[in-house]
Amino acid sequence: MNYIREKRQQILSGAGALLLSMSACAHDNFIEAYKSFDIDAIKADVKTLSSDKFAGREPSTEGETLTTNMLISQFKKLGLAPGNGDSYLQAVPMNSIVSEPVSPLKIADIAFDFPKNYVASSRQTRKQISLDNSELVFVGYGINAPEYQWNDYKNVDVKGKTVVVLVNDPGYASQDPALFDGNTMTYYGRWTYKYEEAARQGAAGAIIVHETKPASYGWNVIESSWTGAQYHLPAKEVNEPVVDVEMWISTEKAHELMAKAGFDFTALKAQALSKKFKAVPLKLTADINVKNTITDSVSNNVVATIPGRISPDEHVIYMGHWDHLGSTIIDGKKVFFNGAHDNATGTAGLMHIAKAYKVLDKTPERSITFMAATAEEQGRLGSRYFANHPTMPLNKVVGLINMDSLDISGLKKDLTVVGFGKSELEDYLAKAAKRQDRTLTPEQTPERGYYYRSDHFSLAKKGVPALSAGGGSTWLNAEQKAIGDQVSALVAKCYHQTCDEYNENWGWQGMVAELQVFFETGFMLSNTKDWPNWREGSEFKVARDAMMK
Repeated sequence: MNYIREKRQQILSGAGALLLSMSACAHDNFIEAYKSFDIDAIKADVKTLSSDKFAGREPSTEGETLTTNMLISQFKKLGLAPGNGDSYLQAVPMNSIVSEPVSPLKIADIAFDFPKNYVASSRQTRKQISLDNSELVFVGYGINAPEYQWNDYKNVDVKGKTVVVLVNDPGYASQDPALFDGNTMTYYGRWTYKYEEAARQGAAGAIIVHETKPASYGWNVIESSWTGAQYHLPAKEVNEPVVDVEMWISTEKAHELMAKAGFDFTALKAQALSKKFKAVPLKLTADINVKNTITDSVSNNVVATIPGRISPDEHVIYMGHWDHLGSTIIDGKKVFFNGAHDNATGTAGLMHIAKAYKVLDKTPERSITFMAATAEEQGRLGSRYFANHPTMPLNKVVGLINMDSLDISGLKKDLTVVGFGKSELEDYLAKAAKRQDRTLTPEQTPERGYYYRSDHFSLAKKGVPALSAGGGSTWLNAEQKAIGDQVSALVAKCYHQTCDEYNENWGWQGMVAELQVFFETGFMLSNTKDWPNWREGSEFKVARDAMMK
C-alpha cells in the first residue's frame, strides 16, 4: 500500500509526466479536434443505441445487427479501415444456454424459491445436468493462492461434492492490509474465480453465498443477470474447467443452511479469515436437476483502424462493449434492458473519439484501433476471444483505454482511476487530465474489484497495459454536484435493471470532458516511441516483459 501512495504522489506532482516525449503542438489543429466533441450528437447516439428498437442489444439478435451496423456505418463514413483483415467484424462463436431448474434445489427441508433466493445454471453443453445427494462442504472463500500462502482446499477432498463459498476475499472481510490486498479486492474475490477453482478441485457443484456489500451489488442483480440466456465461449476457447452446476443463494438462506447443519454462519465466516482455516463438511446433501436449452450462435466484435503514418503495425486501442442484457417479461409484457449508461455511453464514445481523430490535420504516427466488444455482460466473451485471437500481435499494442459506462454525473475536479498505480499509462492520463485542471485519484471502492470486471482485464491478463478510468469524487461546483447527486442515485439503483434508460437531464458535460481526456491520452500514446509498461509489483508485468522479449 505504501508503494501505491508513493506512485500517486509521483503522478500528481507531475514527475511521471516529464517522461512524455510528445505534446499536442505536433499537430497544428489538435485543439480544434479536442473541442470537436458535439454534446448534442453524443446525446443522439446514446439515445438511439438505448432505444427499444435496439431491444437491449442482446448478442445474436436483431439488436446486435442494428448496433454493429450503426458502428460500421459510422466508421466507414469517417474513412476508418477494417480492423480484421478486410472486415470490420470479428466473429465470436458462442453457446447460448438457458438453464432452468426442473426440480428445485433441495437441501434438507429448506424451502428454496427460484430466483427469489437462489439461482442455478450450468455451462455444461448437456441437455440435462443433475446433482444427486451431493455432499456439501463449506470451503470458506474457496481460494488457493500460493503467493499469499493461502489454501482453503488443503486437506479436503471435494471431488464430486458441492462446495459452499463466500464472496470477495479475506482482505476485504477483515480490512487487514496484511491479508491479500486489504480492502482492495483481488481477482481471488471474483465469482468467476470461485467457480473455476471449485472445478479445478474436482467439485461437481458450487454455491456462492450472496452478501450485498462484499459482492458490491444486491440480489436484484443476481436475479436479472443469472436468469434467461447465458452466453459462453465454446469449450475449445476456454482453458478453465467448469463445475456441473453453478449456484448463488441469498444471505438469509445461507444462515438457514448453516443452522440446519448445526453451525452458526457468522462464526464460520470468522473462522474463514485465518490461514489455518480447514474446510467444514456440513453433513448435508444437495439435489437439483437443471435442464439446458443449448443454441450455438455467433456474435461479433467490431474492429476499425486509423492506420498510423509512421508505425502502422503499432496500435493504441480504444475499447468498449456494445452489448447489454436484452429483454425480459414483467407482468406479461416484454420489457427491455436498454443499458443507456451501461454501455450505450461507451459505444457512442468510440464513434466520437474516432470522429475527433479525423479532425486532425495529419494522422497519428501509430495506428489507432477501435474495438467494440460483444458479450461483456456475459463474462467478457468478446474481449476474451479477441485476446485469444488478436487482430494484431499483442506485443504491438502500446496500450488500451477501456470505456465502460462513461461519466454522466457532471464535471469533476479529479479523475478516478480503477486499479490505481498499476501501469505507466497513468502518466499519460495525468497529463491529459491536467489540461482540465484535474488530478488523478484512486477509486473510492477498491473492494468491489472493478478492475477485474470489464473488457480491459481480458487483455491485461495477457500482459497488455490497460487503463480503466472515469468519473471522479469531487464535483467542479455546486451546480454540477446537484446534477451528480441526482444522477448517481439513479445509476446505483438502475445498474443492470430495466430503468437504465436515456435521460436528457444527465450530466452530459462530464461525459464530454471524459472523452476529451481519453482522446488526448491516446493521441499522446500514438505520437511517441515510448512503450509504457506495468509498474513493479503489478500482477501483469511478468506477462508483458515476456511478450516484449
